[in-house]
Amino acid sequence: RMPAPIRLRELIRTIRTARTQAEEREMIQKEFIVEFGTNAIHSLSEYNHFYSSMIQPVKSDLNHSTQYVQGLALCTLGCMGSSEMCRDLAGEVEKLLKTSNSYLRKKAALCAVHVIRKVPELMEMFLPATKNLLSEKNHGEILHTSVVLLTEMCERSPDMLSHFRKLVPQLVRILKNLIMSGYSPEHDVSGISDPFLQVRILRLLRILGKGDDDSSEAMNDILAQVATNTETSKNVGNAILYETVLTIMDIKSESGLRVLAINILGRFLLNNDKNIRYVALTSLLKTVQTDHNAVQRHRSTIVDCLKDLDVSIKRRAMELSFALVNGNNIRGMMKELLYFLDSCDPDFKADCASGIFLAAEKYAPSKRWHIDTIMRVLTTAGSYVRDDSVPNLIQLITNSVEMHAYTVQRLYKALLDDISQQPLVQVASWCIGEYGDLLVSGQCEEEEPIQVSEDEVLDVLEGLLVSNLSTPVTRGYSLTAIMKLSTRFSSMNRIKKVVSIYGSSIDVELQQRAVEYNCNYHICFCFAGIPPMTAYNKNGLKIEFTFERANPNPNIAVITIHATNSTEADMTEFVFQAAVPKTFQLQLLSPSSNVVPALNQGSVTQVIRVLNPQKLRMRVKLTYTHKGSPVQDLAEVNNFPPQSWQ
Repeated sequence: RMPAPIRLRELIRTIRTARTQAEEREMIQKEFIVEFGTNAIHSLSEYNHFYSSMIQPVKSDLNHSTQYVQGLALCTLGCMGSSEMCRDLAGEVEKLLKTSNSYLRKKAALCAVHVIRKVPELMEMFLPATKNLLSEKNHGEILHTSVVLLTEMCERSPDMLSHFRKLVPQLVRILKNLIMSGYSPEHDVSGISDPFLQVRILRLLRILGKGDDDSSEAMNDILAQVATNTETSKNVGNAILYETVLTIMDIKSESGLRVLAINILGRFLLNNDKNIRYVALTSLLKTVQTDHNAVQRHRSTIVDCLKDLDVSIKRRAMELSFALVNGNNIRGMMKELLYFLDSCDPDFKADCASGIFLAAEKYAPSKRWHIDTIMRVLTTAGSYVRDDSVPNLIQLITNSVEMHAYTVQRLYKALLDDISQQPLVQVASWCIGEYGDLLVSGQCEEEEPIQVSEDEVLDVLEGLLVSNLSTPVTRGYSLTAIMKLSTRFSSMNRIKKVVSIYGSSIDVELQQRAVEYNCNYHICFCFAGIPPMTAYNKNGLKIEFTFERANPNPNIAVITIHATNSTEADMTEFVFQAAVPKTFQLQLLSPSSNVVPALNQGSVTQVIRVLNPQKLRMRVKLTYTHKGSPVQDLAEVNNFPPQSWQ
């Protein structure tokens, strides 16, 4: 037999006795299964033919002379009535909703809610009966269920919503009487008069006031009274205040009233009950975009919630903290969030790092501060940052020309301290490959330059290639950096040796890179007698020419183009075309690829053979697609080195 679900209060009390998170999950899962089983039984039962045979007996009981039999029939229909039953018996419910018997009217109102949920088109049937529902003096018996019925009708029909807006003054009077009335032992809960009815009325006012100026204005005063007069020492009062805040924020309320609501949420953040703190953070997060300045006043309290032991509260506090960041508080907020990043659980680090990246990109007061902040994240939580963080930071460094020397020095120091954070190592490798000459020359003006030799730099990069901590992607960055330094360092033989070794690597991608780099190295340096030249450099695309004299025919010059791409996106469908005057003969061989990889992480090579290259002139046409847009450009190349034809 399926055990009965336990009451909500008992479930909460049971969960709070759990000693561990696992024990808490087990309790919730157990109750979920019971609830699911009960609901499944009810759902399956609805389609049972048994319901069809119940219609007549229930109808008979609804018309019985004894009110308790009628009440039982209303409870039966209201709890388990099928669509068919509701459709056939709605008329009987509507009659009982008009009766003078308050006991039956209360049960009929709740039954009508179930009928409307099952058969929404029957809603209008109950409209005449709702006219006098709010006139009932006994709020414990009738008013509560009447407000529930009106709320259901307003939520399901825009026409009903418009119709019932005229009831706002009446609802305001009822609520005012509740908060101004004296002690009533029949409805008092912790010193507050009928808090359940107050909450229901506030919810209905929220629905009626949303998007309507007149209704909102009519309820502004009573909402202010509830917000200022409700006792907050008990959870009963906090529940009413929370509903009041939600209503104020949803309707077209006055600005002063909205500030009052946000201040209530700010006080909730200081409450000892973690559930109250959580709902306060959630509500502030929803309102921060529309009432930014009012929420900012509680910034220090919100930041303190980052230290809360409850993970749900910590996550909401983190999300709200990022929502509060602006150009005025960026330094202070980033200091707090970086401290949180240092100490938070691993589950938070990825989202926190991404949030810091976005905030720094949007509000950074200077490029140096921006770079320092990103590097702090990489050194603290580098292994948790998302994949797009590396190319984004590389792009930032590329665009900050005046910071190149400072950045490469900082990253080199970071590598000496720790090579376990792979994104940091990847960015550092790329930066050393691009700006290694600035590192060894000691040109840094931002801070005291360090003394480092070419061999020391190469030692670090080679160490990354053999480290067990390095991923294949990191090794690719390191090998590329070593190859780039061949044009900046004098240690050509050492670099060539390293590249050659990895030509037989078991990592296919690393092996392919090494073979390509070795080939390029051979072309560039075996014919160092003819210096390379830059033929084109625009919009991130760079075309370099290297030269070779064909053997045995010295009248043929072999030109190899090397196309690289420093932007953050690949250049696809790349086509290089060349034309020379009629006195020359040109042969253009097939390119190595039609994709120029982003961030200089590879190149496209293509060989041009030119006969009779005397004082060569060339016109080139470049075509490619970048970020979904086609690009086409023409260029004249006239500055060929004399050695290429002499």
